[in-house]
Amino acid sequence: MNAPEPVLDWTEANQRLLVAEFARLRGLLGDGGPDAAADVEALRAAMPAPAAIDTLAGLFRLSAFERDLLLLAAGVEMDAELARCCGEAQGTVRRDYATFGLALAALADPHWSALTPVRPLRRWRLIELDDRAGIANARLRIDERVLHYLAGASYLDNRLEPLVRLYAAPVAIAETHRQVSTAVLAALRDSPNGDPVVILSGDDADGQADVAARVAAEAGLQICVVRAEDLPQTPSELDAFAVLWQREAALSGLVLLVESRGTDVPESVTRLAERMGCLFFIASREHLTVTRAALGFRIDKPDAQEQKQLWERALGPAADRLNGSLNEVATQFRLSARTILSKGAELRSAVLCGTEPDRVLWAACRSLGRNKLDELAPRIAPAAAWDDLILPDAQKSLLRQIAAHVRQRLKVYEEWGFAGKCARGLGISALFAGESGTGKTMAAEVLANELHLDLYRIDLASVVSKYIGETEKNLKRVFDAAEESGAILLFDEADALFGKRSEVKDSHDRYANIEVSYLLQRMDAYSGLAILTTNNKAALDSAFQRRLRFIVHFPFPDQAEREGIWRTVFPAGTPRNGIDYAKLARLNVAGGTIRNIALSAAFLAAQSGTPVGMAHLLHGTRLEAVKRDRPYVDAETRGWV
Repeated sequence: MNAPEPVLDWTEANQRLLVAEFARLRGLLGDGGPDAAADVEALRAAMPAPAAIDTLAGLFRLSAFERDLLLLAAGVEMDAELARCCGEAQGTVRRDYATFGLALAALADPHWSALTPVRPLRRWRLIELDDRAGIANARLRIDERVLHYLAGASYLDNRLEPLVRLYAAPVAIAETHRQVSTAVLAALRDSPNGDPVVILSGDDADGQADVAARVAAEAGLQICVVRAEDLPQTPSELDAFAVLWQREAALSGLVLLVESRGTDVPESVTRLAERMGCLFFIASREHLTVTRAALGFRIDKPDAQEQKQLWERALGPAADRLNGSLNEVATQFRLSARTILSKGAELRSAVLCGTEPDRVLWAACRSLGRNKLDELAPRIAPAAAWDDLILPDAQKSLLRQIAAHVRQRLKVYEEWGFAGKCARGLGISALFAGESGTGKTMAAEVLANELHLDLYRIDLASVVSKYIGETEKNLKRVFDAAEESGAILLFDEADALFGKRSEVKDSHDRYANIEVSYLLQRMDAYSGLAILTTNNKAALDSAFQRRLRFIVHFPFPDQAEREGIWRTVFPAGTPRNGIDYAKLARLNVAGGTIRNIALSAAFLAAQSGTPVGMAHLLHGTRLEAVKRDRPYVDAETRGWV
């Protein structure tokens, strides 16, 4: 036979080679032409790239007999004549399928070990063995995924497809992450242990995926991502997953990235690391220790300076329209490079053409960070402004300093170099101490309004747990979510959570002290603004107080301040008649109580169809006294009506 013309299309050439291979096998069974083997060699020489069967045999190191055994199992599925030959070769009992006994008798260089569980055909599940009739007479079935691969159809195994997703390599990543990916590639080249597991720890899940995808792309591979919670849990199912994945990785040029975004890394992740014999990545917040050879790298969100550069790259010419707000955005919101680049491209036209580009960008960043915190804590819609806050000048000055510290962090920490001197204590924490109703929560609302940030009240009932270690986990979730969102955290009645550490008398004291110590560390490391309120400052741990940036004392309002509160407590739309604010100020109550009285009076007036007057306020005061179970002194309300 003359040598065929070279075939340019690989798929067609691969199919022709398979047909020739099946003809060669029919010849070994007594039903083929004498030139079948020569045809195979000629077609192989004309292939534009190695045939699927040759690639697979090389990947899994099949012997010549194992290669032919796999082709025989594929041929009875794809070639009716080969199936007929198998039936005729096996005598009077009609069995139009391949058996191991038939292969041992007909194929060249046979060896019994080909179907042992440790050899490639069964280890990688290329062939399934129905051994109810004994190994020699068992029907050999080729795995469907392998059959389609030999035919030239490449797809993700349908047993893996529901669990994993393909992840495209990023067009651009943060410079620090590019450096990490370069370091990973260098470490992989120099690794003496073949294909180790690469553990990427840190708080940037997007950055970890980007680094893994870039490393894979540089190696000519593609990343697939699986969530840790989606991994099989039983050892047998996990073993099956590991085998299928390693086979798929070899066939399709894939690398697996296991994402563990929770507080604890599931045990299935470490078990999988022990079972995998190929390169794969694990991404988690904390560093993970595994028994097999591993390389560890830390990937955190870009710092403020780099986030600013990413925003400038993402926004392009639109960045020139922003009046310095990129500094504030970069310091307030800790976003991944992927989020910045995608959101910046999305906002480019709105920033370039809008009338308030700074407000557009800020509002978009606020909305990005809300989802996680909304699941953990209630969000307060701040309504109070500076004019609503009746406080001595010293306290107001401290509050304005807090706002200035939040705004100027990038300049002081990065441009002026304070972050380089010490990485701890860069967060801004403030304690608002004072009696109930003196304006602590209102002051937090004022700051949230001033800084255009979301305000979240941390509910102690949902954070503190009687189970050892759970309080720290709950707080970790809150702080981690807050780091991303740029929100202000408001810990009401913080003395219940940040109380004094006690002398250790039993295990409960020991773990309570551990909780306080953990809180101190997180407050030191927290990069946002955390506000704590307390009615009892003396109950707070002294070590905790030393770590606070600001302590603002909210005094009980004097008569002049109470008059100011009364004058601002009514909305502009409230009808009023004959209200004497000087007389109202004689009532010795805090601002919170004043608001309660004013609200009660407003409802009474609305019911009677008249403007709010002193009689309504007197009635509201008596209602508040009943609630407090302590009547007011007559002198305080004398002359109201």
